Amino acid sequence: MAGKKISAFKNEPLTDFSKSANKKAFEKALKKVESELGKEYFVIIDGDRIRTNQTLRSLNPSNREQVIGTFYQANEEYANKAIELAHEKFLKWRTVTPEKRAQYLFKAAAIMRKRKHEFSAWMVYEVGKSWVEADADTAEAIDFMEFYGREMLRYAGDQPLVKLPAEKNRLLYIPLGVGAVIPPWNFPLAILVGMTTAAIVAGNTVVLKPSSDSPSIAIKFFELMEEVGLPKGVLNFVPGPGSGMGDALTKHPLTRFIAFTGSKSVGLHINKAAAETQTGQLWIKRVVAEMGGKDSIIVDNEADLDKAAEGVLYSAFGFQGQKCSACSRAIVVESVHQKFMSKLLDKAKTLTVGNPVDPKNYMGPVINDKALGSMMWYIDKAKQEGGEIVFGGTKDDTVGSFLTPTIVDNVKPKDTISQEEIFGPVLAVIKAKNYDEALEIANNTEYGLTGAVYSKNKNKIERAKAEFHVGNLYLNRKCTGAMVGAHPFGGFNMSGTDSKAGGRDYLMLFTQAKVWSEKVK
Repeated sequence: MAGKKISAFKNEPLTDFSKSANKKAFEKALKKVESELGKEYFVIIDGDRIRTNQTLRSLNPSNREQVIGTFYQANEEYANKAIELAHEKFLKWRTVTPEKRAQYLFKAAAIMRKRKHEFSAWMVYEVGKSWVEADADTAEAIDFMEFYGREMLRYAGDQPLVKLPAEKNRLLYIPLGVGAVIPPWNFPLAILVGMTTAAIVAGNTVVLKPSSDSPSIAIKFFELMEEVGLPKGVLNFVPGPGSGMGDALTKHPLTRFIAFTGSKSVGLHINKAAAETQTGQLWIKRVVAEMGGKDSIIVDNEADLDKAAEGVLYSAFGFQGQKCSACSRAIVVESVHQKFMSKLLDKAKTLTVGNPVDPKNYMGPVINDKALGSMMWYIDKAKQEGGEIVFGGTKDDTVGSFLTPTIVDNVKPKDTISQEEIFGPVLAVIKAKNYDEALEIANNTEYGLTGAVYSKNKNKIERAKAEFHVGNLYLNRKCTGAMVGAHPFGGFNMSGTDSKAGGRDYLMLFTQAKVWSEKVK
């Protein structure tokens, strides 16, 4: 690809599994990945593979007897070592041209595209994604690499400045330094790849601490970057417990930035820890944090109720509701509530739950038994507060961590399940007197990530654009499925720093602007 003109960015197409050839190819990938399960993986710092005294087993949430991989765990000592060696590598990596850095991303994207089904198959086994959800995750990872590579080339070009006579001026975006990247398990490839490659292509080095629920997918990406020849130490792999490891990475004086996606509580803890200036620290650390949501879909009395029911259903229960963008609240104008619920419940009956290795299952397991227990607590709490379980609400934890899609009707706007992020397939349905009240309820949480409105009334749609306070608002469509380049993603309030991943502003978070001005005559 070197020396060739880079084409305009286009999103990676999703796989059509109704085609026999695609189905067979995915089944082949599942068998290949299954044959590779159970291997041991190392801590990797500056290219060195390290065995430690502690290990973690990653288990299949559909079948706890199946070990996905065994991982040696880093501790605070290794975290500090990784940061320090990554800092040394940064001094050289920052001098590599943006064009060459972008080529690493383009090469990695090309290889991932060829092995797309293998990467997706790892997600089916390790985090319980369906074929369709896993395929979309891998496609998004490819998109991030292609998009951020092109973005780095744009950032490296001449930036528009006001011209002054007898003076030459230029603005350059230069890298920050060493970053700690702490991704989540729910988009274990896409978000990890996006945060990591954005930092790397901008000229930074990275210490990657994967989620303990999805380290196998993380190491497969690490191995891919090794395969494309990324210099040792630019990317370092340090699996370990979130509490001690996260604090060590965040607090080290050489850490320049932290990119995190996860819960509100952990994100706020990282932000606080990063704000404490350490001995020898020369900068204010930058925190890029995306922390969750309590996302609402408003169903207006002038909505197409069939489309609204479909949008709510798939927004709420895609990947078991384990998306920060998932619809967890349907706010329905009361005059159409009964009719809407009838349609929603009819559609909910079509959803199948089971091991996602079988493509017939729309929903797989939730990530682990601890999460399942939390979801059952919220369901019980909803009943205590007057909610009515009209669908689902039952678990099956005999082999894996399975929960039926759960719909709770007659939820009040300030009830617990209306306010707190559950991160599972639990949908609260709230009645609103009218559209005005629906908008008011939609804005009544501490979050502000995604939202949607179904209405045929153009004036109401315009009001939503102005008044619905979320980072990503969708109109007459579901509130999940942001596409790189088309829907820069990030939210307001306690949903995070509104990073707008997959947008033109994102690389700015991993760079700093330097201006030089030269007198010419």
